[in-house]
Amino acid sequence: MKTFIANDLAKNVGERTLFKDVNFLINEGDKIGLVGMNGSGKSSLLNCLVDNSELSSGSIDTPKDYKITYLRQQPNLDEEKTILDAVLSGDNAIFKLVSDYERQLEVYNKDPENEKNKTRLFQLQEKMSSENGWQIETDVKTILTKLAITEFDKQIKHLSGGQKRRVALAQALMSEADLLILDEPTNHLDYQAIKWLETYLQRLKNAVIFVTHDRYFLNTVANRIFEIEFEKISEYSGNYEKYLQQKNKNEEIQAATLKHKQKLYKQELEWMKAGVRARGTKQNARQARFKDLSEDLKDQPQESSDIEINIAKKRLGKDVFELKNANLAIDGNIILDNFSYLINKKERIGIVGVNGAGKTSFLNVLSQRLPLDSGILEVGQTVKIGFYTQYSEDMDPDVRVISYLESIGQNVEAEDGSKLTATTLLETFQFDNRLQGAFIRELSGGEKRRLFLLAILIRQPNVLLLDEPTNNLDIKTLTILEDYLLHFSGTVIAVAHDRYFLDKIAQKLLIFKGKGEISQYFDTYSNYLEDEQNQTHDTVKERKTTEQKPEPKKKQKLTYAQEIELKEIEPKIDKIDERINQLNELLLDETVDYQKLMEYQSELEEKKQESEELMNRWEELSELGE
Repeated sequence: MKTFIANDLAKNVGERTLFKDVNFLINEGDKIGLVGMNGSGKSSLLNCLVDNSELSSGSIDTPKDYKITYLRQQPNLDEEKTILDAVLSGDNAIFKLVSDYERQLEVYNKDPENEKNKTRLFQLQEKMSSENGWQIETDVKTILTKLAITEFDKQIKHLSGGQKRRVALAQALMSEADLLILDEPTNHLDYQAIKWLETYLQRLKNAVIFVTHDRYFLNTVANRIFEIEFEKISEYSGNYEKYLQQKNKNEEIQAATLKHKQKLYKQELEWMKAGVRARGTKQNARQARFKDLSEDLKDQPQESSDIEINIAKKRLGKDVFELKNANLAIDGNIILDNFSYLINKKERIGIVGVNGAGKTSFLNVLSQRLPLDSGILEVGQTVKIGFYTQYSEDMDPDVRVISYLESIGQNVEAEDGSKLTATTLLETFQFDNRLQGAFIRELSGGEKRRLFLLAILIRQPNVLLLDEPTNNLDIKTLTILEDYLLHFSGTVIAVAHDRYFLDKIAQKLLIFKGKGEISQYFDTYSNYLEDEQNQTHDTVKERKTTEQKPEPKKKQKLTYAQEIELKEIEPKIDKIDERINQLNELLLDETVDYQKLMEYQSELEEKKQESEELMNRWEELSELGE
């Protein structure tokens, strides 16, 4: 079994230490998820594993024939090659054999009477058969198809950035790597491709180390977790769920140990101050103990403070957005087709759908950056929008972090009425003194995104438009953002592809299917994706309705009692739906014990059933009254 050994690895960038004294082993079959805050050094560590010269100190030991394949976020492919040729040019001995065979075949076809050429071709044919070379092209095409790439003869230069990423991923998966390094492998993949990749990596015998913000993927694939924090790497066995359990337990133990040591230190400090005579004959031992405690406390790991977002929000009235008969087309692509929709206070809406269907354009319409071709957009008078776009706007790279934030707002009001300085806010968002004084150009991509998010929130919006907020944000920041959104008293509309994020924050979904077709879905994103796999949820419901549809009845007027019933049903439905939303939030609370979770789940099923029965009755009475 081949083993990758890291010995005392350290990496410095200028005066900043990213990690030091790092030791670990990677064995065959390990699936390692690498987590940590933006800027903690995840990408730097991956670079060091591939190129030892990137290390400031330390060494890496591997067998001589050990092979590493690295899928970077920005793939490096030959633009002139076709998709198939680009994959077949990867690091795999069988690829070279296929290439040699094809070249020799060309040579033979030019001079078929040449015995030397004929013998060489025969030898390569024999080798192709013994090493299953005839199957390799089929295998490559299968993987490309699973990753939604089907035009195998298309040149790389004609592909989008997302398509290039998928081709590079296929090339990496087909390599003969002992260690496969993947940086955000799920980017630009749809649900089916992600599920396939999860299964593929689980079955892979080779070692894999990967960085991802997709927590479902991390939980499914990883059997070890490496966390970079406070210049150290901590290892946790198991998947993401096990990592959370172990980390929580470790932090409880550390907190208790630290509290005890601080108490002892305080006692020893008082004794030291008491003077030589009061110390008695054991002063040397006590002094040594005091020194040991001082050193021990100094070397304690820093406390991992949570990013608690407690910035006050402006009051939001009942009216938020209303679209009436909205129409929009961009370059002939229909985005909105006579679309009418009402968005209310406190709603949390997830927007999903196919690429190019207009999800980002829809946010631009709501923010009034993009005018409608026709129709009306009404925006409530109290609406104050915070728009987290895919690209960090108005961030001059030559401005220092603290100056940038101070130019947006100083002494921002907190939820308790106190004032928050720019320095305090930056510390809350994990920007230490060094980073606060740094130029924006010196920040990592993730740190810039974190700063951009903070810049939006300190403007105290009551409506948040989020365009792919999970891109380039670390898991810790995402977790705190999700918690903030769950308790946000305003309205949230988020375009995202991250299943975990949408499952956690969205009450309902708007599905952009393309050509102006938009539908709603009142359940989690994961359930929607499952329904889509088995034909859509709406199709299943429609089929059931068709099967059970009775003979049409003659229309009749509602009785007085039925009119009263119809008026009373809507408030009942609203009240039940409100409780369903509360129960969904309670089920996401990690502090709730198992017994309570079972009670909430049971009540949720009852409320959903009750809501469905009332909706059926409402539809029945409404049809009678038409």
